[in-house]
Amino acid sequence: MREVLIVAGKEFRDGLRNRWIIAITLAFALLALGLAWVGAAASGEIGFTRISTTIVSLASLAVFLIPLIALMLAYDSIVGEEEKGTLLLLMTYPLSRVALLAGKFIGHGGILALSTLLGFGIAAAAIAALSEGAYLSEMAGPFALFILSAILLGWAFLAVAYLISVLTREKARAAGLALLAWFLFVLVYDLALLGLLVGTEGRIDGGLFRILLLLNPTDVFRIINLTGFEEAAAASGMLSVVAEQGYAVGNLLLILLAWAVVPLLAAAGLFAARRS
Repeated sequence: MREVLIVAGKEFRDGLRNRWIIAITLAFALLALGLAWVGAAASGEIGFTRISTTIVSLASLAVFLIPLIALMLAYDSIVGEEEKGTLLLLMTYPLSRVALLAGKFIGHGGILALSTLLGFGIAAAAIAALSEGAYLSEMAGPFALFILSAILLGWAFLAVAYLISVLTREKARAAGLALLAWFLFVLVYDLALLGLLVGTEGRIDGGLFRILLLLNPTDVFRIINLTGFEEAAAASGMLSVVAEQGYAVGNLLLILLAWAVVPLLAAAGLFAARRS
């Protein structure tokens, strides 16, 4: 365990030195404040209006931005070390492959979690301080759920990035696969589900549709922030779709956590089985 924490600390310090934390935090804070201010522009209003509108707007931003940041943060974690020749050096230390991978994941996960917490937390505090109708007690629950689910979404795509990094032997190919993964999970999957619904004229079995939704971490994240509290669901116009599925927020959070654990375990198993 000590070796894992040493590797995690090094990765976290590298993130500080490379200003990853500052860059991600500023991006989240500025974009969140901007969306909170203009989120109701379609209804002819400018400025902070309702928690529901803000959360739906932030969820729409996060589902595109967080997976991309997570994939770009970690896609070269293993293959990059291999290309530089430092992986062989690391393996000469009393450190197992699984411990190396776990330490790197914890370090990167800490960077992403801290940036998400600070970025969106700063935005929430600013909204509460600058808006007459916003109160911190009213915002605390919805924002806490949003931030927690955003962190888990980031960890899920970090795990996918580690799996890609273990499976490839070239950094350029890993970058391409990371972008492909983002494209498939964030854009193509929902279009395919929509096509399935249209093609079957809505006659697809409800249980099957529920399973298909849970096979994509971005959809799980969306559902959490649409059904986590009633106002957001109503404001999104999706309440009638997800309410019928009977999702429990706690179970959805566990599914997002599983999306982080399963790819990471697969990456650890494949990396441990390598002979070179």
